[in-house]
Formats: sequence, structure tokens, C-alpha cells
Amino acid sequence: MTHTPTRISKAVIPAAGLGTRFLPATKATPKEMLPVVDKPAIQYVVEEAVTAGLPDVLMVTGRNKRPLEDHFDRNYELEQVLRDKGDEAKLAKVEESTSLATMHYVRQGDPRGLGHAVLCAAPHVGDQPFAVLLGDDLIDPRDPLLARMIEVQQEHGGSVIALMEVDPGSIHLYGAAAPHPTAEEDVVRVSDLVEKPSAAEAPSNLAIIGRYVLDPGIFEVLRKTEPGRGGEIQLTDALQALAANPSLGGPVHGVVFRGRRYDTGDRGDYLRAIVRLACEREDLGPDFQAWLRSYVSEEM
Repeated sequence: MTHTPTRISKAVIPAAGLGTRFLPATKATPKEMLPVVDKPAIQYVVEEAVTAGLPDVLMVTGRNKRPLEDHFDRNYELEQVLRDKGDEAKLAKVEESTSLATMHYVRQGDPRGLGHAVLCAAPHVGDQPFAVLLGDDLIDPRDPLLARMIEVQQEHGGSVIALMEVDPGSIHLYGAAAPHPTAEEDVVRVSDLVEKPSAAEAPSNLAIIGRYVLDPGIFEVLRKTEPGRGGEIQLTDALQALAANPSLGGPVHGVVFRGRRYDTGDRGDYLRAIVRLACEREDLGPDFQAWLRSYVSEEM
């Protein structure tokens, strides 16, 4: 049967997590608002969605997440102060976040897992394919992963997940895919998914990372998905059902990503992401790199 592409315009960003790995910093501040150089992590994610052609963004939030809404809203008092000072550069930075996308918000309520968070988006998404971006994964804008995933979905239909090769000893930290080659070097067909398997049980060392382009059929599958690992409704379990039975919502393909990814959900990787991105900034990089070299040489 010929696949007729449906234009994708909506992105869903689950942002209801508590960020316990960053306590006490996240006691009163959402983890998504932690700065990466001089922008909150969540802004990089929204920028990625918009760059990929998704101007409609739904954020799935929870308690104590009001700063996320405030960040993407207007701040008239601050804007006026900067305007009165003639500080156009800072004013442009403040206004940038308010005009990035059309933002929507829904509360998850009960913390019942990623699958449940995605299900909360069903009334907004409707019957169209959509993207899901997890805020812990920052993808370097020079490596347009999401745009490639949308391209694959438009070609094959169904759902597309982002995959990345990891050390087999680390596969237990991820969902793992059972891949089958296609005519495209960076695309695989996925026949099975296993959430956080042991190295012996893993079907491959291709790990699922936090980008998905999903067929709306995922919603009906999620409604029937029983809580899995950790007592939560796992998105991986619903994708596994789609992979095993494509009639539920098309096939599942994976894009194997070999670009630059920054994991801001881990404290060490969060610090490394800041250092990498700061070093590459034209306004910060030269001085920061010089200081970093000096610091490292003194500590050796």
C-alpha cells in the first residue's frame, strides 16, 4: 500500500520530571531551566523543534514548572527597562524566547512515566504524526537529527526513533533496538525494543535517545499499555507493540545518529556540555579555551 505523507507541524516536550539528580539546585527550579552557558536547556530543545519545521510546541508539565511558562512568555517590565537603557542586544535575547514558537501547556498530573506523558498530548495532537523531544538530550544544531527523522517518516510512514551506538556495557541504561538494514545507510527497520536490558539480553548496542517521530496510532496503544519497569507506562513498550504489529500504526524505523549529543540529565555530562558549547562560542570560546588550557596544565 502506498504511503501518503501527512505534514508534521507539532512537537511534544515532556517536562514533568522532578530532576532529583540535580538536587538541591532543582528543589525550587525546574531542571529544564538549568542554564547551559547562557540559555536554559529547554530553550535549545524548542529551538531544535522550530528549526526542523515544527512551530507548534506542547510542553507536558507538572507541579513547580511555572518558570517554564514564564520563560516563553512576555516580560513587559524587563523589556521596558532594557528598552529605556537602550540595551538592544539584551532586549533581543529576552524577546527571542517569546517569539520562537506557538507554545501550549498541559499538566501530566500523576507521574506515570514517559508513555503517560505522551498520552497527555493526544487531545492537542489529534490524528497527525508528531515529534517528541526529551529535554535531557541536546542535539548539536549542526547535526540536524530531527529533520532527518521527519524525512524518513514522510518516506516510510509509521514511527521513527533516534538510535545511537553505545558501549555494550552501558546498554542497560537505555532502551535497545533490534535493527534490520535498509537501502539507506543511516536507517534501520526495527523489529523489537527492549527497555534497559542487560548486556546479555540486549538485541544490539543501538540505544534509543530522546527523539521520536510518532504515528498517532501510538495513542491507542498507550491507552492499552500496562505499567512496566518501575511501575510506569513505558513509551518503549508501546513502540515495541507497533514494531511487532505495524497494522496498529505503521512500521517502526530508526535513524542511526552519529553526530554530537549532549546529555544534560547527568551531572558530569551536563558540565561537559557547558564546556564544549562555551568553547565553540565566538564571543566566549577564545578566552575560555585559553583559561581552560592554563587551568588543566596547572592541575596536571
